[in-house]
Amino acid sequence: MHLVAGPLSALLAAAAAPPQTAPAAPQAAPRPDVVVRGERERPGRWQEAETAHAVLVGDGARAELVRLARDLETLHLLLDGLFGRDGAADDAVKLRVTLIGGTAEFAAMGLRNLRWQQGPFLPGFGTDRYYDPRQDGAELATTRVDQNWVIARGWSMQSLAGINVPGLAVGGDPATGAAAAAQGQSTALLGLADSAFAVPPSGEVSVPARADAGLFAAYAQHWLLTYYPAAYPRWYLDGFGQVISTLRTRDGGRMAEYGRAPDGADRVLGRVGGYPVTDILSGRYVADNGVAGARRGWTPVHAWLLTHYLFFDDVRRPQLRRYLSALAEGRSSSEAAAAFGEPAALVRDVRRYHGARKPFLEIGLPAGRVADPLVRRLSLGEEAFVKGRVELGSRVEPAVPGLSAREAERQARARDGWLAALRADAARRPDEGAAQRLLAEAECRAGTADACDAAAAAATAASPGDPAALAWAAAARLRRALELPAGPGREAALRVARAAVARANRADTDAVLPLLLYARSFEGAAPPPLALDALARALDGVPSSPATRLELADALAAAGRGAEARSVLLPVVAGPYDAPEKGPAERLMARLPARAP
Repeated sequence: MHLVAGPLSALLAAAAAPPQTAPAAPQAAPRPDVVVRGERERPGRWQEAETAHAVLVGDGARAELVRLARDLETLHLLLDGLFGRDGAADDAVKLRVTLIGGTAEFAAMGLRNLRWQQGPFLPGFGTDRYYDPRQDGAELATTRVDQNWVIARGWSMQSLAGINVPGLAVGGDPATGAAAAAQGQSTALLGLADSAFAVPPSGEVSVPARADAGLFAAYAQHWLLTYYPAAYPRWYLDGFGQVISTLRTRDGGRMAEYGRAPDGADRVLGRVGGYPVTDILSGRYVADNGVAGARRGWTPVHAWLLTHYLFFDDVRRPQLRRYLSALAEGRSSSEAAAAFGEPAALVRDVRRYHGARKPFLEIGLPAGRVADPLVRRLSLGEEAFVKGRVELGSRVEPAVPGLSAREAERQARARDGWLAALRADAARRPDEGAAQRLLAEAECRAGTADACDAAAAAATAASPGDPAALAWAAAARLRRALELPAGPGREAALRVARAAVARANRADTDAVLPLLLYARSFEGAAPPPLALDALARALDGVPSSPATRLELADALAAAGRGAEARSVLLPVVAGPYDAPEKGPAERLMARLPARAP
């Protein structure tokens, strides 16, 4: 949605009243810690590589960081070309990618994926991946070491053939299928070719899962949710990521290929077995596999096979587009699935596809389109808070609805402990801008007004003129103003807060937070057109953010623009992920006028 063009700094400044004299931020007193401060400014192990569309941070080898940064930029260029948006305007905030050393180190961070979920896949096929479409910019964290997908010990399934639907037996005998269905057996299986796979022996079997493949899959999903946000089914996003995950570049980035089968795909499909295609298209597989002890096995390879077929088949590809378009318009899963025609025909076609040689694409890229990233080594002080920035999204979020009282209390204790440790670390580094900015964000998102005020003041003292510090200082002023009772005093405080927001916007016209703060300054009142423009610009920056979608839709509904609010909400209400904003979005959607038939 593009309601305004160009930066809003002039508009926000004009909308705010003439700035009143604001209390100066407290200045840090001189401290005799020159030696300690110099130690913190020494280069650390972590490095940052920035490209046109992403910022990668990792503590591995520089050459590997540069390679991954170039490959992500190549992938972005490739996707732009495939989807016909080469050269299109790009207002999106750069994705920040943090590469964690290993699985144990990743697990120790205790990250909770609240706005992104995978599968649910068979145990052993998970990925160490965290994705958080935060309002001010999406964060991705993953490991930088290769792993294995482990097929659970003791799997023993008879040889099964093809992909069918309930009532249509293997081999196409409806009578056999009906008898099996009557006995509660499902013959709707995806991904096996005739009797090519025998009963596996007992014992663990694993297939390699490359770290860079997981990164490419995650970036592809982020790209799709950013540039073509819609109500996608989760199986499609998982499959889309897997199809792109086998990206390979060569000749200095002048050639790229994608679409090959993941390593060990035949072994996975042979050992795990198939999956009912009707359950996939209906979305039932999400609920089935979310139940402990479910017998069926859904894996990333299953998602790859179905998506690969629909992508590369000339007949099915237009059907896939119609299916996705129907979902994007709010149609039901069954209505959308009608785009594929007769289910039995789809069954037979996928069965044939599994045993056939599969195409992949090799694409030449213009020389010089992918530049080397800008690389810098973080200081010891900066790198001390790299993981904290990632953890922030998991730590300060409220408990997910539906948790038991005991689990909610456990999460609250974990949050309070994390905040206490962050406060202690920040107190030991009063001049470290990264520390004070992180604490200001944490306190303003989770703490009291007093804590938000103090942390924001420390952030501006440590980094005078820093756009993020100015934004959190504005957030603190706005929070104080909104807590005042209605009247002239509240309006005067809001004018001061809006002036602070305008200063933060001028410091960085691409930053999302000042836009959000300006819109929030009209809480409890009908939002003026400029507030709607600010929210629309914020959504342009991070289209995958369900929180911004909810804020914009609520403001549009208050302005009497229900049809637009419904369109903004649909990716949250009917999309692939169960975000904390989904419940409020559903309730808001229920109050909006019904969609025109």
